[in-house]
Amino acid sequence: VTFYPAMLTLPAGGSATFFCNISMENDSGSEYSLNWYKEINHSQAQKIAEISRNNPQTKTEKYLLTNHTPAFKIEILNLHKNDSGSYYCGLITFFEPDKVMESNRSHLVVTAAPEKTNATDEPEMEEGNSPDHIKAVLLGILLLAGVVILLIFGYLTITYRRGDVQKPPSENTPAEGKPPMVSVSTVDYGVLEFQRDQCTQMPSETRPVEQTEYATIIFPEEKPITPERAKKHQD
Repeated sequence: VTFYPAMLTLPAGGSATFFCNISMENDSGSEYSLNWYKEINHSQAQKIAEISRNNPQTKTEKYLLTNHTPAFKIEILNLHKNDSGSYYCGLITFFEPDKVMESNRSHLVVTAAPEKTNATDEPEMEEGNSPDHIKAVLLGILLLAGVVILLIFGYLTITYRRGDVQKPPSENTPAEGKPPMVSVSTVDYGVLEFQRDQCTQMPSETRPVEQTEYATIIFPEEKPITPERAKKHQD
C-alpha cells in the first residue's frame, strides 16, 4: 500500500488531493475496505473516511473519495489551517481477519490565504462593470462637447453684441466725414433814414455838413429780415 504525494503545501480555501495505491497478489474477488487516517503532531491517528471495493464514490462535507481500482483518490475540500497534518491510508482485508496494511505518511501544510486573492477578483469585477465604465466615459465626452458648444455660442453672442454696439459710430462715420454745416451770413446794403427834429431850426451857419456814415448790421438767418432786405432778395 503506497500513499502519495509525500508533501503538499496549499493555501486555505483550496483542496488537497492524495492517492492510495493498493496491490494484491491474489485478487479473487475478495472483499476489502480502505480507510483514511489523519494524525496531528505524531499523536494517535484518527479515521476520517472509508470506502469499500464495490463503492465507486463516497462524499462527505469535508472529503470526496473516488474508487479507481487499484488507485483510490481522496480530496480534502475547503482547506483550513487545522487540516494541516500527516495523512495515510490503511487496507483492511476480510478474507484474512484482522489484517491491516498501512501506507507511508504524507504531510499536508495549509498556509494562510494570500492577500492578493481579492486583487485577482478585482479585474473580473472591473470586466463585469466594463459597460458601466464605457457609459461613464461616453457621458463625460458628451458633457465636455456640450460645454465646448456653449462656450462657442457664448463667444459668438458676445461678439455679435459688441458689433451692434460699435455699429452706430461706424454708421455715423460718413456723417462725420461730411463738412460741418456752416451758417453763411449775407450782407445787404441799405440806407437808414433818421427823422429830423422839425421844431429845432438851426442857423445855416451852424448847421453841420451832412455826412454819410456806414454801419454793418448782421442779422441771423432765423430772425425776420427788414423790408429792404426782402426787396433785395426779390430783385
